[in-house]
Amino acid sequence: MIESEVNNLALLLKSISHPIRLQILCLLQTSELSVGEIRKEMQTSGANISQHLNIMRNQGIIASRKEANFVYNRIADQRVIELMKTMKQLFCSIS
Repeated sequence: MIESEVNNLALLLKSISHPIRLQILCLLQTSELSVGEIRKEMQTSGANISQHLNIMRNQGIIASRKEANFVYNRIADQRVIELMKTMKQLFCSIS
């Protein structure tokens, strides 16, 4: 890998390394969700969720669309979906 690729990858990994961001990405793997839906699943404040979504949106990891009064979020980069699947296989135990 060239230096710019390494730097971009490090920035991506830093952007998703927070536990709340990883949980959000797990939720968004299968469907597009609003902040309210994510907040309900994670039992935290909407402001907290929005802050973490903004960090990932600024890195191009998350994309959003507005419909009426709701903003729906999805994973914008297929590589992040594949990364999440791989991490789940490697690190999550099956109950």
